[in-house]
Amino acid sequence: MTRQHSIDASRPRFFTPGVWVVVAIALIGAAALLARFIFGLGRVTNLDNGYPWGIWIAIDVACGVALAAGGFTTAFVAHLTNREEFHPLVRPALLTAMIGYTFVALGVMTDLGRFWAMWHVMLPWMWQGNSVLFEVAICVMTYVTVLYIEFLPIVCERFIGRVRLPGALRVLNGPIDRLLRALDAALGRVMSVFIILGVVLSCMHQSSLGTLMVISGAKLHPLWQTPMLPMFFLLSAFAVGFSMVIFESLLASNSLRFKPETDLLARLARFIPILLGIYTIAKVIDLLNRGAGFHLLDGSRASVLFIIEFGLGVVAPFIILMVDRWRHSARGLFAAASLVIAGVVMNRLDVFLLAYTPTIETRPYFPAPAEFAVTAGFIAMIVLIYRFIVLNFPVIERLEEVRA
Repeated sequence: MTRQHSIDASRPRFFTPGVWVVVAIALIGAAALLARFIFGLGRVTNLDNGYPWGIWIAIDVACGVALAAGGFTTAFVAHLTNREEFHPLVRPALLTAMIGYTFVALGVMTDLGRFWAMWHVMLPWMWQGNSVLFEVAICVMTYVTVLYIEFLPIVCERFIGRVRLPGALRVLNGPIDRLLRALDAALGRVMSVFIILGVVLSCMHQSSLGTLMVISGAKLHPLWQTPMLPMFFLLSAFAVGFSMVIFESLLASNSLRFKPETDLLARLARFIPILLGIYTIAKVIDLLNRGAGFHLLDGSRASVLFIIEFGLGVVAPFIILMVDRWRHSARGLFAAASLVIAGVVMNRLDVFLLAYTPTIETRPYFPAPAEFAVTAGFIAMIVLIYRFIVLNFPVIERLEEVRA
């Protein structure tokens, strides 16, 4: 995986007017996060016994896990099916997944009342093997570790031959360089194992998040409550994984001022209508089999939410991507990818919040300002970290070509 590139020339600036806005949002989020850990959940959130979770779980965790799926979907297509043409998309997708899952873990910690006990999941004698949430926790924790291991060759490539510690530390330059070369060579021999492990772990916890809500029973509206929920979560994760790769690639090319890889993205986009088609057929069969289809026409809030979620997130992008001219245009790709992402975000919000009715409901739940601030702050921090890494590490191939 090692390639040598020049990284010194034509480097875009990190700070732009837009980046300063993102920095301000991140600082506000950090202040709200600090208040949460100082004053506790009860003082800064609108959570209670009826709604023990809110947008930190629905958006930061459930949506975050789905939107970070580009890492395993791209690795699956490029490495396991040996489609060499998609290799330029693997590193940006891997970076997104690594940062995304890191913030998923932070989101879980933020939402836990006893967050200081989070590390207990690593102790075998404290495991609860019958818990779906335990399976999700172990899979996510292991997958985060795998993602960081998969990113190590990029770190090695960045610093091999460029270790220049100052002053007395110069004596370490040689040993560190030899260590990086040895690590890079060793990882090159075993990386295929971690790629396969990453794909398997992703499929497990993406579907298990659906299983988590299957056990909620009648609390979830019949339009979403089904034993097929794990499969729907996995199928939508595949579709949104490809969409996130397209969405981020187009945003990065616009922000960093290089030509978008429209032809390559159009070839990747061909998988999305297939996945959306399978999702649609499975969804229709499931609704008919359970006799829940009549809820679509009852005019309730749930029926409206379902129609919007399915129409905007599945039908509209399917039509856009089936038109060859639109699929080969940056605008068409961006519109379709954005719609799939919006549809999956709405689906996770519906399943975890909007279509969920707790057994004990003292009042409707609406997030407190601090909850919005923390969620927006996490998103802003992800953007800033992603921008810093792509500007300083060999992640985006087109950007490396510009610098060379």
